[in-house]
Amino acid sequence: MPLRGKNIVLTGGAGGMGRLIAAELTALGASLLIVDRIDTHPADAAYLKGDLSSFEGIGEVAAALRARACDILINLAGIQYFGPFVDQDPAHVQACSMVNLVAPVLLSQAVLPRMMRDKTGQIVNIGSIFGSINYAHFVTYSSTKAGLKGFSEALRREVGSHGIAVTYIAPRAVKTPLNGSDVMRFAAATRMKLDEPATVVRRIVEAIRARKKDVYIGFPESLFVRLNAVLPRIVDAALASDNRKAGDLFQLTSTAENGRLS
Repeated sequence: MPLRGKNIVLTGGAGGMGRLIAAELTALGASLLIVDRIDTHPADAAYLKGDLSSFEGIGEVAAALRARACDILINLAGIQYFGPFVDQDPAHVQACSMVNLVAPVLLSQAVLPRMMRDKTGQIVNIGSIFGSINYAHFVTYSSTKAGLKGFSEALRREVGSHGIAVTYIAPRAVKTPLNGSDVMRFAAATRMKLDEPATVVRRIVEAIRARKKDVYIGFPESLFVRLNAVLPRIVDAALASDNRKAGDLFQLTSTAENGRLS
C-alpha cells in the first residue's frame, strides 16, 4: 500500500525508534503527526505534545485526534521496567499500564469512528515478543504487551468487515535507550540477541505497507511464541536458567548498593 499522502499519527515519535520510523514514513511521502512528551521531532513532521501516562493526558490527545483525519495510527510509545516485581514503584506500574496498553486502546477508539465511516484505515500496535513469551523480571512490561496483543486480535475481528486493518508487530529486544544497564547485563549473561533499530524499523514499515495482521521479529524467538502458546511448561523449563541469572543479577546489585550505603 502506498503511503504517499496518508495522514499518519505516530506516538513516541521523538524517541530513538520513533525518529527512525518517522524518517522512513516522511521519505515515503506520508503526512506525519508525532505525539510525544518531548519536542525533538523531525522538522518535516507535525508535533502534538502529549503525556500518555495519565487519563487526563490521554484524553487530551484523543480529543485532538478525533478532530483530524487519520488514515493510520501507529501506537509505538512504551515504557519498560526490568527488575523484581515486588520492588516496582506503584506509580510506575500505573504508568506502564497507561502508556503500553490504555493509551493505544483509547487512541484507537478516538480514530475509529472516522475510519469506519470511510470504510478504510489501519491501526498499528507495536508490541513485543515479551508479550507472547512472558519473562520474569519484565512482569508489567510483558503483561501490558500481552494485553496489547489481545486487544489487537479482538479489535481486528470486530472492525475487519469495515475495511480497517489491525496490525500487531512484536519485535524482540532492540538496541535502544529503552534498555538500561541492567537489561544490557542480563542480555550479555543470557546471550540474548538484540536487533539493530534500522533492521526493526524496516520490518515495521514493510508490515504497515502490506497491512499485515501479525508480525513477530526474530528467530528463534518467533518459534518460541508458537511453542509457548501450546506447550508453556516446556518454555518454563527453557527459561529457568535465564530467570536464575536475572535473580543473581539483582542479588549482586542489591549487595553492591548495601555495601555503598554502609
